[in-house]
Amino acid sequence: MKGGRAMTAPRSLQQVVAAELCSGCGVCASLDSRISMTDVIDRGMRPMLPLAVTDPAQERLLRACPGAGLPRDPGWRPASALERDWGRVLEVWEGYSPDPDIRFRASSGGAATALALWGLESAGYAGVAHVVQGEAAHLCRSTISTDRAGVLRALGSRYAPASPGERLAELATLGSRGMLIGKPCDIAGARAAATLDPAIRECLGLTVAIFCAGVPSTKATLNMMSAMGVDLESDGVDTVRYRGHGWPGLATVLGTKADGRALHATLTYAESWGDVLAKHRQWRCHLCPDHTGEFADISVGDPWYQPTAGDPGRSLVVVRTLAGREALHAAMAAGYLQLERVDDDRLPASQPNLLRTRGAVFGRRLAMAAAGYPVPSFPGFALAGHWWSLSLREKLRSTLGTLRRLRKRGVRRR
Repeated sequence: MKGGRAMTAPRSLQQVVAAELCSGCGVCASLDSRISMTDVIDRGMRPMLPLAVTDPAQERLLRACPGAGLPRDPGWRPASALERDWGRVLEVWEGYSPDPDIRFRASSGGAATALALWGLESAGYAGVAHVVQGEAAHLCRSTISTDRAGVLRALGSRYAPASPGERLAELATLGSRGMLIGKPCDIAGARAAATLDPAIRECLGLTVAIFCAGVPSTKATLNMMSAMGVDLESDGVDTVRYRGHGWPGLATVLGTKADGRALHATLTYAESWGDVLAKHRQWRCHLCPDHTGEFADISVGDPWYQPTAGDPGRSLVVVRTLAGREALHAAMAAGYLQLERVDDDRLPASQPNLLRTRGAVFGRRLAMAAAGYPVPSFPGFALAGHWWSLSLREKLRSTLGTLRRLRKRGVRRR
């Protein structure tokens, strides 16, 4: 970095965690049985690390850690400006699950659920690693589903910490290919782990990434429930939904109040995400260059370019790899998805703020490096050009604002 301190990548998983660079994906726990994941209530899922910083395994684990780096394939060259900014884009589709119940209950059109059902029921996959509601309704749990009932338990977005990557080692024991559905960082970590562990490489039959604007902490969910008037200590909570049952749907808490009345509390999507949850995203999410799942076979998100009112739900589906194209076309042919091909520019139209976000990421990394913090490495991502396109005010917010945030969060350099 000219005129300042050079950017230094984290040198141990302990440093990744201390500097708030951990995304909570859980991949490290699949690569090393000594590691387990735990929920830090105001941060996110974090690895418990019994290994020393000098342990020889550290180098291998860092190679798979999205908190240490997120490198694009050095052998890949973008074929267009769109691919430079959005990663591989082979095809873009829009549509929904033809099952009206799945479409209604899902956060958008139910495409990820439909792909999971196709994988288990038609493609012969042994299991799907994904995220469901935990035993405590305000928590998430990573699991492997092997039947329709298990997949349907995962319907709807979970805006709370979860580590589906910790299930990769278990997925590899099922004796056949499986699927992984997760956040972009979960998929990126799994892809990197597959280059290090042959068993993981063999078990990953299909990866599906969900577009992600960041992961709020468990404390965020508790604050959301408090804003609804829910008292977790006295009210019996059976269900916490963040979206769904319409598009985008209401955040909803169901259960029984202390006096025996039915509990049914709601907030709009703007009130729950915009006013509460988004304010508690982990720091690594503010540094993320990939919110649309570039490393997946297929990525799925909301087509926000159009109004949602009155629509039961639609999914934007981006094919990233040849394996993803084959799977998607097979799922459509088998009747699990009803999609129509759309222009590739539907992707940037659905995520209009993403390129400005990438510019801010470049500024945040500059500020962190100048202040002596370890910085994740993102080779191959076009970040600098987007930063220069920002206004002066936005540049200052991405740099000086970063230093204020780091101090407020108590982020440690070591």
